[in-house]
Amino acid sequence: MLLKILSVFVSMFLSVLAAGQTRSWSPGGCVPVREISDGDSLAYQAGEKFSFSIHYEWGAIDSDVGWANIVLDTVRVNGTKSWHCMVYGRTTRLYDLFFPVRENFQSWFSYDGLQPLRFTRDTKEGKYTAKNAYVYRRGGLDGDHIMADVYTTSRGDRSVNLPLNSCTFDLPALFYYARNMDFDAVTPEVKYPMTFAIDDDIYNVYFILRGRETIKVRGVGTVKTIRFSVKLISGNVFTGEEDLSVWITDDENRIPVLFEAPILVGVASGRITEWSGLKHPFTSLIKKR
Repeated sequence: MLLKILSVFVSMFLSVLAAGQTRSWSPGGCVPVREISDGDSLAYQAGEKFSFSIHYEWGAIDSDVGWANIVLDTVRVNGTKSWHCMVYGRTTRLYDLFFPVRENFQSWFSYDGLQPLRFTRDTKEGKYTAKNAYVYRRGGLDGDHIMADVYTTSRGDRSVNLPLNSCTFDLPALFYYARNMDFDAVTPEVKYPMTFAIDDDIYNVYFILRGRETIKVRGVGTVKTIRFSVKLISGNVFTGEEDLSVWITDDENRIPVLFEAPILVGVASGRITEWSGLKHPFTSLIKKR
């Protein structure tokens, strides 16, 4: 159970998307974003860092089971200035005794935030291992596609070409792309598609804008937020009866501060614990703890 919980929440917005996945791929539409002229008009900047705590509640159990860090910087990819994001998550020392989990996602994407360039994944969950290495190819005789080298403990090594269009991302790149969403172009209570690649598959997910809420985040304070939800698929972890909810700051930073989902046994959630290097003032934090 812990494997699935941490896999879903360790990368917060990243794994939020994975939780609502469906396997039938179609081009669909893109997330509506604000007009982007260059990297300077984005919601983030180099040096931005976040830390999140992963929490589990069930009966007498009410404890943090893991944590995740996200770091953003700029690098040169083929001589061009680009973004580099690293997401690292793990179980706490206590839960390492039962089931150690390590998650490492890294993504390189264009400085305007619109195109993924490269992606790697290195996951260890108990005795299970998964590795991804993506290179995004556009144009040429073979058309647009993702060159994916994938390894899993259950299936071994394989190399595949995955379909690629302008709306397909890896999870970290999609997270940063979505932070520049144009809220004026999004209608509340309407499903909007997102498309991402992981392992050797392409997934479609749908998010729904629920509206503005003022909430209390433990250890942070009172925050003005915008709530989104993703419909969860029933299975061996999720009930499929309720949405996974994500609350992001109602300011120019668009930071996820809280996320929560009911599971078959208990409730899994995550909350922001530390942040630094924000591009804009944290104006949505109206009362500190």
